[in-house]
Amino acid sequence: MKMTVELFDSIINTSQDCVFWKDSDRRFLGVNQAFLDFYGFESADVLIGKTDEDMGWHSDPEPFRQDELRVLSGRSTYKVQGKCMIRGEERDIIASKRPLYEGNTIVGLVGSFIDITDVIRRREGLDSSQIVYTIDRLRKFRFFDRIIDEVSLDEILDPLTGVLTRSYSMKFVNNLISEGVPFTFTMIDLDNFKYINDTFGHSAGDMVLKNVSRGIADCTDGFGLVGRFGGDELLLIDLQNTDPEQKKTFFEKLYTDSEALRVTTEFDNGSALITATSGCASFPEDADSFDELFALTDKMLYLGKGKGRDCYTVYINDKHKDIYIPQIAKRGLFHEMHNLRLRLADENTVVNKLKAALSQLGEILQIRDLYYIDDNGRMRAVVDTSFDSDAGDISQLMKDDVYAERTLERAEAESPKFYGALKSKGLASALAVRFRCKCTHDVYLVCAVERSYRIWQENEKAILYYLAGLLEDFPLA
Repeated sequence: MKMTVELFDSIINTSQDCVFWKDSDRRFLGVNQAFLDFYGFESADVLIGKTDEDMGWHSDPEPFRQDELRVLSGRSTYKVQGKCMIRGEERDIIASKRPLYEGNTIVGLVGSFIDITDVIRRREGLDSSQIVYTIDRLRKFRFFDRIIDEVSLDEILDPLTGVLTRSYSMKFVNNLISEGVPFTFTMIDLDNFKYINDTFGHSAGDMVLKNVSRGIADCTDGFGLVGRFGGDELLLIDLQNTDPEQKKTFFEKLYTDSEALRVTTEFDNGSALITATSGCASFPEDADSFDELFALTDKMLYLGKGKGRDCYTVYINDKHKDIYIPQIAKRGLFHEMHNLRLRLADENTVVNKLKAALSQLGEILQIRDLYYIDDNGRMRAVVDTSFDSDAGDISQLMKDDVYAERTLERAEAESPKFYGALKSKGLASALAVRFRCKCTHDVYLVCAVERSYRIWQENEKAILYYLAGLLEDFPLA
């Protein structure tokens, strides 16, 4: 059989090892499908032309750099153990690399690696304090009752959290579908998990994963099972709450009355409020295949993130079937800023620029209206032109140029007029920036939503702050 490009691509992309190739400057030229799946990329475009250091994959990149420089000098390496970051979690890998030649000249390198994290953890053994699901607890579910005497517990459970591994979670889900058992499938993404790892250390991140996993497992004892999908993502298979009202009641309890979410966790070097975003759909009510069920659940998770995280979204066919999820995240902050500047270029007053900006900001920030507070302290709206309220005491709240609050508790205590203006519109969470235009006093730009516990992300603060900067040289109206 002749080796063709198509045959080579087929071989590379069906390999379970993560394969990559680089140029002589250690910049990526290409990767296979297993590599993309491992990092969660849809295409190689995000890394072509970049080095490992550019991607930020190693807490200590120097050993990897030296390893590749040795390969580029003509030495191959085989099964070198190291660590890399994947979705906020440090994983153990084994990599092999060899030089690529054109004639007698080394023009790059090719390498492959496999993830051995779970193998190492399994070898070290599960700590009894990490085991969430005992054999007796799993026997309550028919699928596990059939296999539990043939498969060891440490193969079924994730070594870090003690809940189901991704593999056995998927086996359980597919078994339920094959037997026609109704259930709700939920994806749970911990909010700002990278911040916790970066600020308090990976041991703190591990503690959060363990606590949240155990907390959700306790809330669903007897009717549901929790699994770890990967990194900071968990999943829940719920056999009890399958109609919309049941699901809403369950999530309200999970988010308000449980010890799993919206709880403050103390670390050796500080503390953090732990929140998560969840999206769910049910079989067979919403979808009759796993692929469709997963797609709907992923859509609901994305909608929750778009609403400001720290919330749950339940799929309802009449409400969500025609929703298209824009790929905002793929466009990037620079793209949004560039488009915003172009959109505002032809307008010559602050109010007109805000009107021009609202459609783009509405998509990014999931807001319906945009507010500004003029130099007389009057709060007005771009869409609802009849709205006019006294908010002159916002200056008492703005210790910095940017203010963001999930519940308006500070606003109520420090700026009651501003708080009253927000509440009169039914708003419960706000983001504001201060700037100067051609006015005698500071003016303010305000985004606000009706949902409490909205988390304002750094990119959302940045885009509003950037917009304020574009307004500074223009008259208000």
